[in-house]
Amino acid sequence: MNFELLYIVWNPSEVIFHLGSFGIRWYSMCWLVGLLLGYLLMRRLYKEQSIADEKLDPLFVYIFLSVLIGARLGHCLFYQPDYFLSSWTHFVEMLLPIHHMPDGSWRYVGFEGLASHGGVIGMILAILLYSRNVKVPVWTVLDNMGVCSCITATFIRLGNLMNSEIIGKVTDVPWAFIFERVDSHPRHPGQLYEALAYALFFFIIYAVYRRRRDRVGTGYFFGLCITLVFTARFFIEYTKDIQVDFESGMPLDMGQLLSIPFIAIGLYCMFGRKGMRKLGAK
Repeated sequence: MNFELLYIVWNPSEVIFHLGSFGIRWYSMCWLVGLLLGYLLMRRLYKEQSIADEKLDPLFVYIFLSVLIGARLGHCLFYQPDYFLSSWTHFVEMLLPIHHMPDGSWRYVGFEGLASHGGVIGMILAILLYSRNVKVPVWTVLDNMGVCSCITATFIRLGNLMNSEIIGKVTDVPWAFIFERVDSHPRHPGQLYEALAYALFFFIIYAVYRRRRDRVGTGYFFGLCITLVFTARFFIEYTKDIQVDFESGMPLDMGQLLSIPFIAIGLYCMFGRKGMRKLGAK
C-alpha cells in the first residue's frame, strides 16, 4: 500500500478572518475557546460545591494573566535564554508582543513562543495568591483546576496545530502530516497527539470526579491531572522534532526534563498526601 497517498498536506491560513487590518488568528481563537470552556466548567464546579459566585470571576483573571505570563517567560527562559537575555531589545521582546526589526523599528508579532511548563508554574502561583486573597481553600482550587485544565490544554495544542508549530519528527506512518509551512517531509503530528491525549484525560478525570467528588480538597484531582498530562508529554516528546538547537545532543529534550518534576509532584499529590487531613476543610 502506498502510504504517501494517506499523508495529510497541512497549510491552513493562520487567520480566520480580518477586522479591518487586524487579523483574528486560529491560535488566539483556540486559546479563547479553551479558556471559555474551562471557565464555564469551573463555574459549574463552584456551584456544585456551594462556593459563592462572586469568588469565581477573580480566579479567571488570575489564571488568564498568570498562564500567559508564565508560558511566555517559560519559553524564553527554558528554551531561548541566550537570545532573550542577550540585549535590552531582546528582553523587551520577551515581555511585549513586538519584534525589533533590522531597520530599528518595532513590529507587532504577538507572543511567538509559549511553554506549557511555564504556564503551569504561573497557574500554581496565581492559585496560591487567589486562595489567600479570596479565601477559597487552595487545595479545593487546585483540584477543581485539575478537573478543568485538560479541556483548555486540548484547544491550546489544536492552536499549535493550526500554526504548524511544535512539529514532529520525519516519519512514514500513514497518518503523517506534511507541514508545508515548514518543509515537504511527512512528520508526526505531535500537537494532535497531545490534543487527543488531553481530551481523553479530561473525560477520564471528569468521570472520576462525578463518582468521587468527596476527594475535592485533597489534591487528588490536581495530582491526577498533572501526572497524566506530563507523563503523556514525556513520551510524546519522542515523536517531536527538537525546538532549539541545544537539545540535539541531549538524551532527553527540555520538555521531558521539565516534565519529570511535575510527574513527581502529581504522584505525591495523589498518593503521598494520603492519610493527611483535607486542607480544603479549613
